[in-house]
This record gives sequence, structure tokens and C-alpha cells, in this order.
Amino acid sequence: MNMTKNNENRTILPEPTIRRLPWYLSYVRMLDNMNVAYVSSTQISKELNVQSSQIAKDLSFLNIRGKTRIGYEVHSLMTGLEDFLGFNRHHDAVVIGTGSLGTALMQDHGLEHYGLNIVAGFDVRGDVIGQQLGGVPVFDIAELSTWQQEHNVSIAILTVPVESAQEAADLAIASGMTALWNFTPYRIKAPKGIVIANTSIYAHLAIIYNRMQEHEQ
Repeated sequence: MNMTKNNENRTILPEPTIRRLPWYLSYVRMLDNMNVAYVSSTQISKELNVQSSQIAKDLSFLNIRGKTRIGYEVHSLMTGLEDFLGFNRHHDAVVIGTGSLGTALMQDHGLEHYGLNIVAGFDVRGDVIGQQLGGVPVFDIAELSTWQQEHNVSIAILTVPVESAQEAADLAIASGMTALWNFTPYRIKAPKGIVIANTSIYAHLAIIYNRMQEHEQ
């Protein structure tokens, strides 16, 4: 995959690299909490089962390089990863669909440690509209556009039933949201310029079941 740069001259990394960076961050955060000063790519490799050469390559994309025979300075590596990933910046989001999964995300205040602050939920069900879930207010989905005009949130988290996924995405985009975190198994369509991340728990279940069957044979 070729890398390009956006309008701010920021390197856009290959997706596999981006997926590995939070692994590195979680590990070095733990080391930082333990007051460990330096860590080598070999140590990270042993803990995360990623080749040390791959780790060095991934971090070089961020202009992060270790010192010979010493490794990476843990605190600097942690802050560098947080900055690149955007985890140290504040990102407001809304949840569209406040069923069991949507409610779980609204109650997960650990997301705030990664820069994500869920500020509202939207639904069609009268029994939840006007309530608070995890301290987050729930509004009628019909109010989304009006609410968005005042709050200007960029991220919508879609946790609606599959048959409502495209409609929910269209409503979020029409209201001015530019990023969709899609938890449904439906592959939504969106205009160019809309960022979409698909996280289907069903797809991961399928992988687990398939791998289990392979080992049982």
C-alpha cells in the first residue's frame, strides 16, 4: 500500500500499521506507570508477538527512533503515540441506537482515556428518549439535525439494527457529521470525504468459530 499525505502534510499510514500502534501504546503506558525508563523493540516484540523489525518500521513512520543498545524512551514513546493517534485530543461523539450495545458504549467511560467523549444518544424508542444512560442524555432521532446545529459533533457511532444502518448513516451525514463508527454488520455507503470504520462483532465471532472448528478437526 502506498502512503500519501493529507492537506496538513501528515503521513497517512497503512491500515495494518495503524491497527498495531494502539497495541504499542497500551504496553508502553503500562511501562510508564511502572516507571520504566527505556524499552527495546525486542522487548515489545516478545510481549506483543510482533516482529521487532516491524515495530521499528511502524514507529519510524512517526519519526520515532530508539537509541542504539538502549531502546526507546518510554514516556516520549507514549506521548508520541498518543499525539499521533489523537488519543490526547478531545473528540465528541453521539451514539445512534441506544440498545444494549449502544448503552454499553455510553457507559464505558474508559473511552475518555482515548480521547472519545460520548455526549448524547439518539433513538426512536419512547421509553428511553428523555432518559440518561451512563450519565448521557438520550434524544429523539428526529431532533438530530437541530441538535447538531448547536453542538457540531463530528463522530456518530452506529449501533442500530442492521435494517436501519444506512438510514442512520444518512441522517448523521445530512446533519453534518463527517465520521461514522459502524458497529452493524451492514456495509454502509457514504459520499467521498466521510470517514467510516466498521467494527462488526459478528465478523469476529465468525473468525473465532471458524478457527475453533479447524482445531477440532
